[in-house]
Amino acid sequence: MNLVTNSFNLIFTSISSFSEIYLILLLLKLSLAWFPTVNWYNEPFCSLNRLTDPYLRLFRGTIPMIFGMDISPMLGIIFLQCLMVIFNNIRLETI
Repeated sequence: MNLVTNSFNLIFTSISSFSEIYLILLLLKLSLAWFPTVNWYNEPFCSLNRLTDPYLRLFRGTIPMIFGMDISPMLGIIFLQCLMVIFNNIRLETI
């Protein structure tokens, strides 16, 4: 039983850590989007774009644009932060 508990705790910690890393990648991409000179077809920007765009596309169009700005990535960031909090606070204990 202890092995199963440790395995689940490892999975929960891994999901939380992955979410943290992915959140940093999202914030980096969104920060770089403010610079018009970034060429998204050159490396490393192309890889960053390929990693983050499928996730951001899930939220695109859910909130209408405000003053010409797409704020739907905010939903993606909030969702990842909630995921991190949930999986950081889940701990299984042995009986």
